[in-house]
Amino acid sequence: MSKKRKEDAPIIKKADTIFKQVEALVKAIPEDDDFLQSQAGLMMSDSMMICAKLAGASSVGLYSIKMQNAAIIRQCAMDLYVFVGGLRYYKSFTSNDYVELIRKEIEEFRLLFIDWVASFDKSDYIWDEWELFNPPGAIPPSDDDYNDPINWDDFDFEN
Repeated sequence: MSKKRKEDAPIIKKADTIFKQVEALVKAIPEDDDFLQSQAGLMMSDSMMICAKLAGASSVGLYSIKMQNAAIIRQCAMDLYVFVGGLRYYKSFTSNDYVELIRKEIEEFRLLFIDWVASFDKSDYIWDEWELFNPPGAIPPSDDDYNDPINWDDFDFEN
């Protein structure tokens, strides 16, 4: 296992645990409740997206790509927390033990997530022109860095 994968292993294991628990929870949702079945699809999607984006972030070094994945992971985890918690208010859902268990796992995931994001290499970046995922202290490129070396007047686009 590479150094990067070893550092990411706890959060990846926790994400996998959450996915498996959501998968079990979804099986406990009544099949005849269309609304809860749609919620089940959203919960599965969020738990899968967390795993996929973790894998993507773990396979790159660039800070901006890692942060972009981290933002998506955060949103999916927060949505999952709300969806799971909302199940308690449906009479047709009776497996409330899953709710507390998964919410506990998401809270543990959140703490691992904070440490994981803090471990990102802030020196390994390409300037994010949207300026959303630049590391603290990043220096924007100069205007000359964007000069196009191609002389477009050399091309005849009308023929």
